[in-house]
Amino acid sequence: MELVAKVHPDLRVRFSTSHPKDITDDVLHVMAKHENICKNIHLPAQSGSSRILELMNRGYTREWYLNKVKSIRDILGPTCGISSDMISGYCSETEEEHQETLTLMDIVQYDYAYMFTYSERPGTLAAKKHQDDIPLEVKNRRLEEIIAKQRQHAHLHHQQDVGTIQRVLIEGESRKNNTQWQGRTSSNHVAVFPKQNKTKGEYVNVLIERCTSGTLIGKMVD
Repeated sequence: MELVAKVHPDLRVRFSTSHPKDITDDVLHVMAKHENICKNIHLPAQSGSSRILELMNRGYTREWYLNKVKSIRDILGPTCGISSDMISGYCSETEEEHQETLTLMDIVQYDYAYMFTYSERPGTLAAKKHQDDIPLEVKNRRLEEIIAKQRQHAHLHHQQDVGTIQRVLIEGESRKNNTQWQGRTSSNHVAVFPKQNKTKGEYVNVLIERCTSGTLIGKMVD
């Protein structure tokens, strides 16, 4: 990753991980060292319950995961974006274990999350070893609670960006307004702003003036 970052200072590098074990302190220190490596990490939790994590064969506990989050905050700072995957209604998940997922989310306060109900897939280890025994209405209700929690946290992170100047890489036109550009900050927050005389692929400084739960809204500044 460091060799890629050194190719050119304007080359934006975003490290994506499929498992929290891939985020070591060595990786975090490299990310901290290079400005063009995005301060954004996908750290999929799946569940906030150690028992459910063991059933999923994830290879870590709730405590281990939270220690990994602490390392990210210690090395990269509080503004590093963290995203996750969450599954509601995994086999035998109790209401108390669902609440553990919600409290994990409260502690980490993810910038973004991919959220799903559990669905059995033929041939997988889960399908072979565990019964899909949570009613669909319970899965859906738990998922709605996870989504509501995530929206709160995402809005909080966006509100913290209001009034700041963010370096944004222009990715293309806004999907809702062709007079505006859309781009992303280092922490992977989406920003929209008037086009002016810039083009796709350029970096610009954007003063964030307001936000929604999903988007930063601002204007380019020198």
